[in-house]
Amino acid sequence: MSTPAPKPARNAGMVRLIGVALAVFVLTFSLVPLYRIACEKVFGVRLERGASSGVATHAGDTKRTVRVEFDGGVNSKLPWAFHPERLTMDVVPGELNEALYFARNDSERALVGSAVPSVAPARASGYFNKTECFCFTAQTLQAGEQREMPVRFIVDPDLPADVKTITLSYTFYKNDVLSEQLAPASAATAAHAAP
Repeated sequence: MSTPAPKPARNAGMVRLIGVALAVFVLTFSLVPLYRIACEKVFGVRLERGASSGVATHAGDTKRTVRVEFDGGVNSKLPWAFHPERLTMDVVPGELNEALYFARNDSERALVGSAVPSVAPARASGYFNKTECFCFTAQTLQAGEQREMPVRFIVDPDLPADVKTITLSYTFYKNDVLSEQLAPASAATAAHAAP
């Protein structure tokens, strides 16, 4: 005579499985807020809210201007030229502004780069809002390709009065994973183009 499997053990396993699935679900959705908190509170870096963040574009206090300095560099593993087209800009807090950066791929193959922004002084990062930026997504440049890359931003009118200058800096890093994914696609395209 065979004995059936005990039902409590089977139910306990199912409860554990559901609990693990629920925990993974909760963890997945809490990663973004936890990452944002860690960046802002621990490292003093403010992550941008994007174009739909609700940042007001009302006319600012035209009596006050803030100097924004632009800087750009490239990690040594990425053979690109990258720099701002203007080094400084005087802006009115509350107004939308645009600055352009220039990038060129000096290598002989397509590469993907990811830009990491920083704002100095760190306490000004909470008042510097990018509404559009090339740093929001990875950038692909073909061999020898060059491109202007815009960044649109608003300096919050609530920026402390003693902050007169803000520096916006970007460093481009090679995105190894996405660059390697381009290599097979480039080889397949070249093979189809050959007679």
